[in-house]
Amino acid sequence: MSKPILLNHRTTYSYDRMVSLGPQTIRLRPPLRMRNAMTSYALTIGPGESSLSWAFDGHDNLVSQAVFAGRMDRFVVDVSMIVDLAPYDPFHVSGEARTGFGQQDPGYRRPITDAAVLAPFLAEADLKPEEGSLTQLTALARRIATRLHYMRRMEPGVWAPGETLAREAGSCRDSAWLLIALARHLGYAARFVSGYLIEPSALQADPDRLVCDLHAWAEIWVPGQGWVGFDTTSGLVAAQNHIPLAASDTPETAAPVSGLLDQCVAEFDVLMQAHYLHREPKP
Repeated sequence: MSKPILLNHRTTYSYDRMVSLGPQTIRLRPPLRMRNAMTSYALTIGPGESSLSWAFDGHDNLVSQAVFAGRMDRFVVDVSMIVDLAPYDPFHVSGEARTGFGQQDPGYRRPITDAAVLAPFLAEADLKPEEGSLTQLTALARRIATRLHYMRRMEPGVWAPGETLAREAGSCRDSAWLLIALARHLGYAARFVSGYLIEPSALQADPDRLVCDLHAWAEIWVPGQGWVGFDTTSGLVAAQNHIPLAASDTPETAAPVSGLLDQCVAEFDVLMQAHYLHREPKP
């Protein structure tokens, strides 16, 4: 059953002086392959004179590039979309799964770290050879979710798998990168996904309001199933409440916004809001 929501996302980058920005790559549009239906989308940038162009990158993400005419002391990105959160079966076998589309990229199988770094974690996981791929990968995602302490990290970058394991903690992007390292070590194609996670709000006074956050998870090519998303923060399989924005072989090339600018002190502020456009009548 249809469950359309309106999502608004504003990111403001503020600089301590007037700066020149190089071209900025913006990866904040859901891909055409997304399972959720999207009926409306708008992206605006500012302030000042600028141009915005769209193209597909090497991983089939639809990305935009912003080019600015003058110097500026802030950079604002506004996104608004209407997307349907109707439930779907994340294990539904698509045409992609039958043809093997998308998993041939050698970057999706490139090792991330030395096997010795991953060996103790895999030994403790005690994966059974007779178990199917989906069962093994789900068990790995759940083990990461229960083994690691989740921490919200605002600084850029992703920890190497060895650091995440040593700290037994990490952000969503750190734990997702760890699962990707484990999956590639086991012979699977795996990629990093950035996107939105939409969850119910705890505010009883406003049941239409939702909680929306930027999030990261892993997608792994499961034989016979195609790309399956695994959320290493919750240990669950990604489904309709995970809205993908970009998928790539590395976290850096899936970042929501990237680009060069003059040396300066920069701060950023993020505002995200999401709410149902209508709700189903109670029985």
